[in-house]
Amino acid sequence: MSLKAVVFDAYGTLYDIQSVSEITEDAFPGYGEIITQIWRIKQLEYTWLRSMMRRYQDFSAVTRDSLAYTLRVLGLACENETFERVIEKYLHLDLYPDAVAALEALKPRKLAILSNGSPDMLNALVRNSGLDRLLDATISVDAKGIFKPSPQAYELIGETLGTASEEVLFVSSNPWDVAGAKAFGLNVAWIERVTPEAMALACVENELVAPLTMFRAIRTQMDELGFAPDHRVHALSELAKIA
Repeated sequence: MSLKAVVFDAYGTLYDIQSVSEITEDAFPGYGEIITQIWRIKQLEYTWLRSMMRRYQDFSAVTRDSLAYTLRVLGLACENETFERVIEKYLHLDLYPDAVAALEALKPRKLAILSNGSPDMLNALVRNSGLDRLLDATISVDAKGIFKPSPQAYELIGETLGTASEEVLFVSSNPWDVAGAKAFGLNVAWIERVTPEAMALACVENELVAPLTMFRAIRTQMDELGFAPDHRVHALSELAKIA
């Protein structure tokens, strides 16, 4: 494979979306885990719904609306200051521990992010985490006014980096994103952080299915859409072996 660029999804791939649970639990004791999972599920659903409805609003608005939905359905009221403090975490998400070393190992190829995030959110997140020193581009779907997995979103990679599809390795931990990128024609690596075996064990070991387990069952397992990744790895640190 002659690769000129490696392009990463941001949320859930380079950045751990579960890291919001600390702030949600602090703001709403006893509800942190359920808030975290419903918030992310609705956040993704709203991107797809808005794309299909052709009623685009950027990811900042989607993130706020999905949190408002979550708090409302759980019957949780909060002051504006608390709401903003929770939202702010999306500008300071934790990097996965192997993210920096993985990106460094992939140089001198062009490195970029392609994300549903809005430009302001992404730029702040990348700057706050220090990835700005490693990335050649931070690409937001906002330029197309439609969210991944629309083919229009993946077009931004070639338009921004000047690469052909076969020259790009796209990396995501999100199965719906993997399917979208593969359908578009990119080489795709899936970060499989949660295996079916681990899912089965989690269900057997617990009398009740925890919100995080349910989220992983819905959003972290490969979808039946007819598009499989070219590469399946379990961590970002394994990418250097295939790129």
